[in-house]
Amino acid sequence: MAMFSTSGTRIMGIAAAVPFPSEKNSDYGKISEQERNMLVKTTGIHQRHIAPPGITTSDLCKAAAEKIISELNWNKDGIDLLVFVSQSPDHFLPASSVILQNKLGLSKTTAAFDINLGCSGYVYGLSVVSSMMATGGFRKALLLAGDISTHAITPEDKSTWPLFGDAGTATAIEFDLQKKIFFNLQSDGSGYEAIIIPDGGLRNPISEKTYVKEEKEKGIMRHRRNLWLNGLDVFNFSVREAPPNISAVVEFAGMKTDDVDFFILHQANRLMNETIRKKLKIPIEKVPYSLDDFGNTSSASIPLTIATRLKENIRSPKKIVLSGFGVGLSWASAYLETEKIICPEVIFV
Repeated sequence: MAMFSTSGTRIMGIAAAVPFPSEKNSDYGKISEQERNMLVKTTGIHQRHIAPPGITTSDLCKAAAEKIISELNWNKDGIDLLVFVSQSPDHFLPASSVILQNKLGLSKTTAAFDINLGCSGYVYGLSVVSSMMATGGFRKALLLAGDISTHAITPEDKSTWPLFGDAGTATAIEFDLQKKIFFNLQSDGSGYEAIIIPDGGLRNPISEKTYVKEEKEKGIMRHRRNLWLNGLDVFNFSVREAPPNISAVVEFAGMKTDDVDFFILHQANRLMNETIRKKLKIPIEKVPYSLDDFGNTSSASIPLTIATRLKENIRSPKKIVLSGFGVGLSWASAYLETEKIICPEVIFV
């Protein structure tokens, strides 16, 4: 079982950036008014921010990183580590993190690499950064997490288009030997087809069949370079696996769920998260939501929720649980005690 703890990391600040253009689900014309009302009621998603052509995930993360570096008055030469978590990199290669090292003006002594994960990616990324910093060899780190999921979806697919939004975030982390974080990481690749872009990798290269559209069912038209989502499978997986994963990490930390101030869950679907909340018997005020304004923003959803919904609460010490679950299938939770986390206003790019 992948449960472990790290000592030596403290989250100092979180910044988020989203594209300025937005789209309201009440204006989504591919389904009836009755379907739109039901969609908003069950998912909780009212609007999403959609990146225009030319804006990449790394652009959003760079804007967020510049903001939090400025807010914390960090010297860029003191940043030892940059980790970029995304499934929408700038290029197939090289790694976007290395390009960001240069664009942000960081020292050549900065270690930089990418992590290819989505919904669970922020917690996985935090576990990697924390583990590296626990060695004592790194003093300041940037964890950049985000995605432009809308590049792979189409308004012709009602199963994905009203759900996903775009965002990039930057979490500033410092070495602090007094701080401990507890992790519980899991995976199950047998469900990899539940969320997938079938073509474009080495397994299924681009071919003459890739961009041939197929109507899976009424309202779901897509090709093999689009994101395919089996919503029912993902829902069943999430409500089955996330609650015991969260309970286990809280117990591993020697705490009880009643001791936790906030549970920040991946923002995919309000009905899904409410089912998880009720299974864990968590009061509704302890589970914040940002999906109403931003939709499912993949690996950015947890830090985006903290930055937009808890920015005042998180200025004082808090006990929090982070939990991400989805594409892979992959899921992960973390328990940590925070001091004062700085969260500037969201940047619109």
